[in-house]
Amino acid sequence: MEALKISPSLASRCAALALALLPSGLCAAPPQFSVTIIAPAGVGAFSGSGINNLGQIAGYVPGPPFPVTAPAFRVDGSTATPLGTFGGNDYQTTGINAAGQIAGSYFPGGLGSTRGVRWTGTTPSILLSLGGTASGGYGINTSGQVTGWATTRGDAAFRAVRWNAGAPTDLGTLGGESSEGLGINDAGQVAGRSQITVGVSTTHAVRWTGTTAQDLGTLVGGTNSTAYAINTSGQVAGISEYGPGPETHAVRWDGTTATDLGTLGGTTSLASAINVWGDILGMSTLAGGAPFSTAFLYSEGAMYDLRSLLDPGTGIVRLNVDFPGNTLNDLGQIVARADFVGGGTQVVRLDPTPEPGSALLLLGGAALLGLGRRR
Repeated sequence: MEALKISPSLASRCAALALALLPSGLCAAPPQFSVTIIAPAGVGAFSGSGINNLGQIAGYVPGPPFPVTAPAFRVDGSTATPLGTFGGNDYQTTGINAAGQIAGSYFPGGLGSTRGVRWTGTTPSILLSLGGTASGGYGINTSGQVTGWATTRGDAAFRAVRWNAGAPTDLGTLGGESSEGLGINDAGQVAGRSQITVGVSTTHAVRWTGTTAQDLGTLVGGTNSTAYAINTSGQVAGISEYGPGPETHAVRWDGTTATDLGTLGGTTSLASAINVWGDILGMSTLAGGAPFSTAFLYSEGAMYDLRSLLDPGTGIVRLNVDFPGNTLNDLGQIVARADFVGGGTQVVRLDPTPEPGSALLLLGGAALLGLGRRR
């Protein structure tokens, strides 16, 4: 038996036909998730700051107190691999790519002496500054490019940076003195924020292509905005102030068009991660002045309280996601911190569970592929 090679046009027709076979409305059903507690031996309490498409998680211990052996690590299943250090225990991971490379920062003497770090395997390397003394790493893409910030000579300002093989490129600003890169896609586009005028604290969300900065603006009536994440098609997710008050709403930018994603009933929300399908993860306050915020998933034009999408009986009363950090991958897996009934917090991985629509789509696709096989 020899498999028939299907052309992209045939594949797209197969997908369209499979979708046409589905009853109306099945694909619009909200996703559901199973819960796996991530508790590798010897690590203790930690934060999960990123998940790649292999399900590997970047983690760190947000002490003090700090552990003696594993302040930062990569988790694969139930195994935590300690990441190398430059001494000390104060590290933060913020992103992980498909090769298991991890971006983050090292704080040898507090925030004023921050050094950006990229781990390849378990080996750390410093992300150089722009002539100043400090830097910080955030997002990392498939080719190992990292974005973050670095100070200029004399620490006069901090700038958004893209590091390629460890060499920093100053991405510039929207006209102000300082800027910051927070997310990066596989094309090297960077999402972040920048001052728009020298001497004024107002910042706008930015998408950098090369070193060209595009001002993404704000929601109507807003003054400040920030972009936290960017996907392969250049869609950006973040926050913007709106109206006359200081409240913020989660935003998706398509080009420079800002879509207000709303909230879970409260006044404030923030979008922190976006995947290839345009699904968005973030945090939102709740209706009725609830004393805490919790994680949401925005999918197919609707915002869902992530707790409502879990298998029943999990005992989870609150979910938190780190930002910046790629805590939502292209398979729809999510890494979060969960608070449980009766107390206790654990890092969890949320895995999408098949729903009737997806199952039918998979079966339909398999049947169509079967028709394409020949002797």
